[in-house]
Amino acid sequence: MPPLAQLSDEALLALVARSDDEALAELYDRYGRAAYALALRIVRDAALAQDAVQDAFLAAWRTAPSYDPRRGAPSTWLMTLVHRRAVDVVRREDRRRAAPLDDAPVASGDATDETVEVREQRRRVQDALALLTLPEREALELAYYGGLSQSEVAERLGVPLGTVKSRMFSGLARLREALGTSV
Repeated sequence: MPPLAQLSDEALLALVARSDDEALAELYDRYGRAAYALALRIVRDAALAQDAVQDAFLAAWRTAPSYDPRRGAPSTWLMTLVHRRAVDVVRREDRRRAAPLDDAPVASGDATDETVEVREQRRRVQDALALLTLPEREALELAYYGGLSQSEVAERLGVPLGTVKSRMFSGLARLREALGTSV
């Protein structure tokens, strides 16, 4: 049997499908760097990109028997797994960041009028955000809570910059209306 480095990607995937961990390691050697670069472009965080790549190669290990060479090259299949895992990581992080602020710990001590006022303000903003459409809320949360620019929001969501701008404009207008203030 020739050394693994001389085998085609298809042959390596066939070995991975038969639980050959050295074949998986060879695939990682071939595509790990490109997979990491792709994941990093999507998640914009080194540790999260590493997690996405690890999850993708684990998925490749588990689903290698289902690989169909008629549907695309092994490299395309692997990069699709990486892309999906990276998008999953972004969505998971967005949900984590968008978790209700009511669960946040409150400083100990006597409740002051200011603390009560801040809680009430937080509740009003959360209620107003709930009135927005999902695309409007997603764009605003990525920009304001995630600290992303409109261009970064567009890239993250995979939509044109103009779409992000219109979503944010209409979302802010609806927030102004709901809150009765100049947001």
